[in-house]
Amino acid sequence: MTDALKRLSEEGVAIWLDDLSRKRITSGNLAELIDQQHVVGVTTNPTIFQKAISQGDGYDQQLSDLAARKVTVEEAIRMITTADVRDAADILRPVFDATNGQDGRVSIEVDPRLAHNEHATVAEAKQLAWLVDRPNTLIKIPATMAGVPAISEVIGRGISVNVTLIFSLERYRAVMDAYLTGLEKAKERGLDLSEIHSVASFFVSRVDTEIDKRLDSIGTDEAKALRGKAALANARLAYQAYEEVFSSDRWSALEKAGANKQRPLWASTGVKDPAYPDTLYVTELVAPNTVNTMPEATLEATEDHGEISGNTVAGTYEQARADLDALERLGIAYDDVVQVLEEEGVEKFEASWNDLLKSTQAELERLAPSEG
Repeated sequence: MTDALKRLSEEGVAIWLDDLSRKRITSGNLAELIDQQHVVGVTTNPTIFQKAISQGDGYDQQLSDLAARKVTVEEAIRMITTADVRDAADILRPVFDATNGQDGRVSIEVDPRLAHNEHATVAEAKQLAWLVDRPNTLIKIPATMAGVPAISEVIGRGISVNVTLIFSLERYRAVMDAYLTGLEKAKERGLDLSEIHSVASFFVSRVDTEIDKRLDSIGTDEAKALRGKAALANARLAYQAYEEVFSSDRWSALEKAGANKQRPLWASTGVKDPAYPDTLYVTELVAPNTVNTMPEATLEATEDHGEISGNTVAGTYEQARADLDALERLGIAYDDVVQVLEEEGVEKFEASWNDLLKSTQAELERLAPSEG
């Protein structure tokens, strides 16, 4: 047992758990992770909820009540998921209070089928914020082309946002710009900027998965030497972009008005290739004012044998740029990779949402009271 999680926290990395279920809440497991493993936040997505609802009987009572009321399957999912997020937010409330709202937060995602519809995304974000009704909620909005203006609008209404599915540096800069635009709108409306928070979820492991596949198909020694380098290079250059934007004059004016920086959040940090260390996307992305949202297996691996050796992002930008340039020279087009990953990301969440609809519908039918 190491104290790696404590060291990670001390280096300015907020540890969030990338998972939630009713069992985690009712068994005391979430409270235990907060108390003993430095967990200060929770993220969810359609895949996480699909898995939670389809396993065990933790949701039977609520599903039975919803079936008796003959609610639609969409309404049932909203009632179930917002109940879990609300309860998790209550468990994390002391952390929220202790960190002045920076941590102690729980994320819930807008319906991924709305990812390419700006106005529906804004409407859904407002509805979710109202339904959960906790100040320590973050509404997750995908960073699609339609999602970016939706982020500005939602932030401008004083709703805190977790921007998800960011793969490219260009899109990340657009997300930060959308956040600042939203804060400027909120300021014009006379809202308290200090109460608005945001994180930008920059996806990591999927970048290596896609690029390594392309490197393997090239098969040369030069290609093999670049395996496992792209994701870290991409994330480190994202942090460089963060440092630039949040030291600008535009940011300075908002900061004076009480605004909070939008922290980079490292998402998809579970290592998918067994050839790599299972803590790779934790130990190599240590930098101040970041969040690392980990699946439980990655959290446990970091606690068990993670080696935290201070800031592992500072001083890496030149090498990171060189690694991405080397990929381009091999014919691996960065713009194509990130476009494929974004499209696949939306499709995966839509597929999980559809699975969630099917499994919840089956449960509603199973638990429906007999007529008579």
